[in-house]
Amino acid sequence: DRLGAAADDVYRESMDAARIRATFLPALQLLPNVGLITVLGIGGHRVVDGAISLGSLVAFNFYLILLIWPLRMLGMIIANGQRASAAAQRVAEVLSTDPVVVDSPDARPLPSGRGEIRFDAVDFAYGREDGTGAPIPVLDGFDLHVEAGTSVALVGATGCGKSTVGRLIPRFYDVDSGTVRIDGLDVAEASVAELRRSVGIVFEETFLFSDSIAANIAFADPEASQESIERAARLAGAHDFIADLEHGYDSVIGERGYSLSGGQRQRIAIARAVLAEPRVLILDDATSSVDPTKEHEIRDALGVVMEGRTTIVIAHRPATIALADRVVLLDQGRAVAAGTHDELLATNERYREVLAAAAGPAEDDTEVPV
Repeated sequence: DRLGAAADDVYRESMDAARIRATFLPALQLLPNVGLITVLGIGGHRVVDGAISLGSLVAFNFYLILLIWPLRMLGMIIANGQRASAAAQRVAEVLSTDPVVVDSPDARPLPSGRGEIRFDAVDFAYGREDGTGAPIPVLDGFDLHVEAGTSVALVGATGCGKSTVGRLIPRFYDVDSGTVRIDGLDVAEASVAELRRSVGIVFEETFLFSDSIAANIAFADPEASQESIERAARLAGAHDFIADLEHGYDSVIGERGYSLSGGQRQRIAIARAVLAEPRVLILDDATSSVDPTKEHEIRDALGVVMEGRTTIVIAHRPATIALADRVVLLDQGRAVAAGTHDELLATNERYREVLAAAAGPAEDDTEVPV
């Protein structure tokens, strides 16, 4: 409903602007021509009457023609200035907005460690309300312990809170209650900048900048050497297609990287996370857009990257889930089961249902491909 109301407002304003343009643009074209015709008519009569010379009439027309374009440009500049002023106000609103997540007054650096993660009785809601006006909880008393250097796959139905768990670790949002700790320190008490430098994330939707591939990979460390960039690209399975480009790592990929395929963009994002050498790595459906013929290469690369590193894997595909040391099943905002992929597949009906739903309906039965 809100989107519909906003769209109607945009439509009305656009139509008003179109009506204004339909009135004034023809007028701006017509008036100078009317002026020329008037000058020719009146001036012609005065030339015939001998009141002015023919040269004076020609000069007057020439000066009038020279005047038309500067006046038109002045009108365009004034119009563009108004648009620029409105755009600047919108940009200023964004730049002047105070961030919600900031360092606490007694913020501390993260203690040394290898990335142990602990969620203790975490409650969180995005602010959407149910019929009673109460917020709809995404996580409700959520508990999770990820030992340092191990990997955990979070599995659950759509909307169960898997990605939310990944976003609470770098403190993109603050929890409503409970604590999230990295190496024993509550993330709310840690320096935000250091915390986010310590957490590498590969999202399902990859954002790349209109810059060279090397600069995109080195986003977390602009001073990284070419050797480090290429190493990260090889681990992510991106080196071969980059080398095939005309300018290699210096190729400019355009806004959001849309000159590349979805799988190529995602591999660059994985390389960017690898280069950052994070304490904690979060893979949020990181192989979802990868071509099936290349997925095994990326899984092998991820296996190397994940080794000895605390990793949260958010995935639906059994092959990707199997990369993790342990699997945690989320349901209704809580961790309801944990174990290896094979153990849960053999013992947990809900786990089988979730995988079956992610794989799509089977033709003859509901068997889950493994």
